[in-house]
Order: sequence, then C-alpha cells, then structure tokens
Amino acid sequence: MDTHGEDLGAEIQGQPGADELLAALKADYRRAELCAADRAMLDYAVKLTRTPSTMRPDDVQALRSAGLGDAAIHDVAQITALFNYYNRVADGLGIDPEP
Repeated sequence: MDTHGEDLGAEIQGQPGADELLAALKADYRRAELCAADRAMLDYAVKLTRTPSTMRPDDVQALRSAGLGDAAIHDVAQITALFNYYNRVADGLGIDPEP
C-alpha cells in the first residue's frame, strides 16, 4: 500500500488537497472525497478481491451508472485480477512486497 500511495502522491503532488486525499485513501477509501466513478471502481475492486464469488451483474451496472464504458469496465476487472494474481504469487513465494 505504501508503494502505491507514493506513486499516487507523485502523480497528484502540488494539487490542492493531495495530502488529505492520500491520508483518507490509506485510512479508508470509503471516507475519501472521490468522484462517483472512482468510488465505484474501488467498490468493485474490493468486492472482486475479497468476495469474488459474490459478483453479480449489478456490480458491473454500478460501474456503468457511474459513467464507465465497456472498455473501462474491462480494464478495472483485468487490473484488479492481475494485481490479485501478483499478490498471491508473491505471498506464495514469501516475497516481501516492500523491502
């Protein structure tokens, strides 16, 4: 999480509220001031990560309702799944993700 936070921090550095946003995202993204699309993407990614067998068509519809098109929805699913895969490989091999 720290590495991703640093990456995001570098992208938004100097923007008003950047430090507050990073702190809120690290503490609990659900309390951060996010646009509807960002919140929907994070909600989807968390559900797909934690309880993938509970995914339903409504989860994709929530992304569409937040303004995402099919290509963006596909990207969210692929990126979430890819990071879950990487994390499981790293965990399975005992790799320290943030040495």
